[in-house]
Amino acid sequence: MKILHSDKDIIVVNKPSGLLSVPGKGPENQDCVTERVKELFPDCHHYPAAHRLDMDTSGVMVLGRTEESYKHLCAQFRERQTRKRYFAVLQGELKEQGGVVDLPIRMDPLNRPYQVYDPVDGKKSITHWDLLGTHGGLSFVEFTPHTGRSHQLRVHSSHELGLGAPILGDRLYGNGTGPGQLFLHAHYLCFFHPQTGEEVEFHAEIPRRWRHWGLFFEKKFRK
Repeated sequence: MKILHSDKDIIVVNKPSGLLSVPGKGPENQDCVTERVKELFPDCHHYPAAHRLDMDTSGVMVLGRTEESYKHLCAQFRERQTRKRYFAVLQGELKEQGGVVDLPIRMDPLNRPYQVYDPVDGKKSITHWDLLGTHGGLSFVEFTPHTGRSHQLRVHSSHELGLGAPILGDRLYGNGTGPGQLFLHAHYLCFFHPQTGEEVEFHAEIPRRWRHWGLFFEKKFRK
């Protein structure tokens, strides 16, 4: 885990794939972003995570160092005042250059944490996407989610009514076999600093393992 920024109010990190955002159940699931941050910053709020990334998703996260900052950040995420962008590698070569996926989803209570498409009882979930390029049966895309549902990008990618192309390495909605394999990276986050009110933005460099797919897309990944 890399610290991207810290001040007396916030801490911004680049979370690796395979690391929990917050503690899970059982002693084997206590290693996570929040616990590591509290070890590095002992004065940090006891529950600093204003938002979460899936365990298998890598990328930029912001945490509140004080209770006031934590509440301020939580309100921004709740009221959709933040802006987020993700890079992903999908299995299959997409034909369109971009578009919007609008599929309501909800959790499957018999198969947690799996999310399912439900046009009646599902929660509204919207994702804008742009195709960056295709190569070797894979598609490189950028996602801009307009809602923040659990597993939203993973479902919107894999479902036949969405893009019909699961994210590479997805062990829930694709053919991934374990943690740390998902090619989904939160590369950009913009929000209002809870103390100054200034709009700030942060970028998280893509994981090194993504380099395996060649330098052809490197400039686009770093834009």
